[in-house]
Amino acid sequence: MSTDKFWFAIYVKSRSEKKVARELQINSIEHFLPTIKVLKQWSDRKKLVEEPLFRSYVFVNVNTEEFYKVVHTPGFVKYVSFEGKAVPIPNVQITAIKQFLEQTEPEKLNDADWTYGKKVEVISGSMTGLMGELVDIKGKQKVKVQIETVGSAILIQIPKSKLRIL
Repeated sequence: MSTDKFWFAIYVKSRSEKKVARELQINSIEHFLPTIKVLKQWSDRKKLVEEPLFRSYVFVNVNTEEFYKVVHTPGFVKYVSFEGKAVPIPNVQITAIKQFLEQTEPEKLNDADWTYGKKVEVISGSMTGLMGELVDIKGKQKVKVQIETVGSAILIQIPKSKLRIL
């Protein structure tokens, strides 16, 4: 049995990312649940809440034995796979996501033609080189980009100043 650890993305039940992460912690399984703070508005108040960056996904760093242990975690649905085989995620991509979440630099306004469906490339920061498709415009400064990784699309919100339209 291999003791080498690899990162995998697991798909979990809707709105159960934090519960799954707690269960993984209890079972001593290394995991990563990237979260962002979002200002939510209710009828009577506004509040900053922490939400998963990738809805319904949690990342796990496991060896062969732990790989099968994860399957029994409450809320687990499946490993993200390609042609029926779970696909490992390179460490560099996990590191890039962590670094992206740590960045808090101010953005500059970019006057390019920001329209839905445009192909874009990340040109600065830890995710440099990733390509995707513009799927939503979040005000004047940020956009939401769909990026294909491991046979599955993930959505990230990123400043326009870090993107270039292809």
